[in-house]
Amino acid sequence: MIDLERVSYGYGGAMLFSQLSLNLAAGSFHFLTGPSGAGKTTLLRLCYADLKAKTGRVSLFGKDAAGLDRDHVALARRRIGVVHQDCQFLDHLSIAENIVLPLTVVGRGDEVGKNLPELLKWVGLSKQAEQKPPELSGGERQRAALARAVILSPDVILADEPTGNVDWEMSQRLMKLLVELNRMGKTVLIATHDLAMIRAMKADVSARVSRLKDGQLVQAGADL
Repeated sequence: MIDLERVSYGYGGAMLFSQLSLNLAAGSFHFLTGPSGAGKTTLLRLCYADLKAKTGRVSLFGKDAAGLDRDHVALARRRIGVVHQDCQFLDHLSIAENIVLPLTVVGRGDEVGKNLPELLKWVGLSKQAEQKPPELSGGERQRAALARAVILSPDVILADEPTGNVDWEMSQRLMKLLVELNRMGKTVLIATHDLAMIRAMKADVSARVSRLKDGQLVQAGADL
């Protein structure tokens, strides 16, 4: 579904990583780990064409991302749900209105009544639907961000440090939601530095764990 082949990227003339290859096949589950500054967020941005590779090839659903115009990039992104690390919302709108914004933007507002109640229940936010984002806890904001990412029923979920600002119990709850999505056939890639959380989830999902360090991406061994 998303393929990176010998991809390189850098900032200010310095390469962050090079000759990096990654295949996100349909229905697969991936953890991407590595130290801060290794390039995990940059790698995710390449996966949804927010950045263009300096060298190599990024393919989105069989098409070379470098050759896609703005409209075709937008169409590809409808198939990719992204949970950003900073969880930004429009504070003057309710959390329910924030979650359904992607539907409104693509002209599918008529689906709100059908999809929203079930989605709010799934992430455990039915009671908070009319609250404004500043009224929510960190864990509630993360769950709202996940709901917003999946409202279009994407094929791929990319999550950047989704458990970085929540406690262990909420981390487990968020991870179980992502595992549920994978069991529904979604491809999932989670960037995280939390090795304890990865170890805890290995019994629940068949996941590939890749480590990004010193400009290289390697598959982590069983001793993770």
